Amino acid sequence: MDPLIVLITGCSSGIGLSLAVKLANDEQKRFKVYATMRNLTKKEALEEAAGTTLNHTLEIKKLDVCCERSIKECVESIPGRRVDILINNAGVGLIGPIECQSLEEMQRVFDTNFFGVVRMIKEVLPDMKKRRSGHIVMISSVMGLQGIMFNDIYAASKFAVEGFCESLLYQTMKFNIFLTLVEPGPVVTEFEMKTHEEAMRGDYSKTDRETADMFMNHYLKNTRAVFSSLGQTPEDVAEHVLHVITKKKPQFRHQTNQVYTPVTALKHADPRGGLANDLFYKLVFQHASLMHASLHAIKLIRWKAHKVQQGARMLGLL
Repeated sequence: MDPLIVLITGCSSGIGLSLAVKLANDEQKRFKVYATMRNLTKKEALEEAAGTTLNHTLEIKKLDVCCERSIKECVESIPGRRVDILINNAGVGLIGPIECQSLEEMQRVFDTNFFGVVRMIKEVLPDMKKRRSGHIVMISSVMGLQGIMFNDIYAASKFAVEGFCESLLYQTMKFNIFLTLVEPGPVVTEFEMKTHEEAMRGDYSKTDRETADMFMNHYLKNTRAVFSSLGQTPEDVAEHVLHVITKKKPQFRHQTNQVYTPVTALKHADPRGGLANDLFYKLVFQHASLMHASLHAIKLIRWKAHKVQQGARMLGLL
């Protein structure tokens, strides 16, 4: 059986890089991976990680999701324009008080995170319809379900992706095309660490002192604790995506971090919004010590569970 053709955006680092390498190294050789990135000068890390799969089960191509011509040129370079699985992973972040962010920065987030997805789907969907087969995967976020303080624009871009996909789903179902939203929580990547380091050095003179203090001394400190306790690795998310794309009937939504399932469920438990909003507000501003103690406990439990899994693998039980 011929391998499935997989096109992945945003593969210079993080989830995209890990996912491209994981699929290219599939023992059953089920995939031929086209790993793309906007700037090919950043391909060295992927080339090194790809190892012997490079130019065999993995090829690196240039693709800028913000440029229709770049997208078309990349897809046209694939034999027969065949893309069996499209994984929209490319994305950018933006954190901080909105008074300190320019409209140009906000538009850049939407141009990549939302319109980049739209451009990619517009290019591959007609061919998938003709074949009446295919799978489109969006690397979304739990922030596409629940907004988080000081992530206003990023969350808005992910909410837009979720709404777009909910609407598109019924059309793709008619053509036997699967559509999946993969929703990670915090993922520990170099990009995330760099974003937070830059935020610590940011200029917040355009907002009031109280808001600047909320961002620096509540949000950034809490975020470090959350990433340390609940954060997944890009490899963890890649494993979840592999599970999704190899299922006969993949689900529409897939959260990679079970710890966040109760958090996102709060909105459905109380559609008026009071339950979730009251809980998050009190955790951040009134019970910060309780939140940090809970995060520390979760971190310890996850560490112990990881050790148990390691032992089971060594004994051949997994």
